[in-house]
Amino acid sequence: MQRVRFRDPAGSVRVGEWTDEGVAFATRQFDLDEVTVLSPVEPSKIVCVGLNYADHAEETDSEIPERPLLFLKAPNTLAAHGDTIALPDDKERIDHEAELGVVIGEQCRNVPADRAEEVIAGYTCVNDLSNRDDQRQEQNWVRGKSFDNAAPIGPVVASPDRVPEDASIRLRKNGEIQQESTIDNLIFSVPELIEEITTLVTLEEGDVIATGTTSGVSPISDGDSVEIEIEGVGTLRNEFVAEEFSGEVEHDFMPDH
Repeated sequence: MQRVRFRDPAGSVRVGEWTDEGVAFATRQFDLDEVTVLSPVEPSKIVCVGLNYADHAEETDSEIPERPLLFLKAPNTLAAHGDTIALPDDKERIDHEAELGVVIGEQCRNVPADRAEEVIAGYTCVNDLSNRDDQRQEQNWVRGKSFDNAAPIGPVVASPDRVPEDASIRLRKNGEIQQESTIDNLIFSVPELIEEITTLVTLEEGDVIATGTTSGVSPISDGDSVEIEIEGVGTLRNEFVAEEFSGEVEHDFMPDH
């Protein structure tokens, strides 16, 4: 099953099934152009993994880590399939990163790798957008990784049975393949990641683990179209535009003292 969150023509938020004919909810069938596709989950956090493909470590001239490198993206980073995303103003390089997203199905802590499948609701596509200008200058990557709409996710949550262990993952920019691999090339597997993360962090229902990107990372520019396709999940598609900035911003607030 491919579960999709959407806003129907009446403005109600629904959870339905993505089908060849569109979106099914209860006894109704909607064409895709009738609805607005939303982020398939509303996570309290997105736990991201750095350098989890050997070829990406090589292209960044980095050593393969001895344990998973973890960082967080906050809920403000969410964007959905079909959204047009404004690139941060005055930045030289914003990169795409195609990643398999693991959606957590229940609150969990201290999950051993051999039981990890019990807490997985399904899989989705994630674009871990990266602001390299600031990422290179800070240790915790808040500006580099957690700017608004820096985590497009979707279009669906695919049930685990739909996604093969060696599922292909590819990213196309303006129709040309930039990244291509299979998820069995992960250095740290999904069960290993869940065990490592939940040793210290409680994962909530709907949280997402972005499992890392393969080689071929490249910058996004005004007017670009980016598609991430994962076998068994589908295709996440977004357009990108330059952020419009009208000049000096006046802040209307009162001090707290």
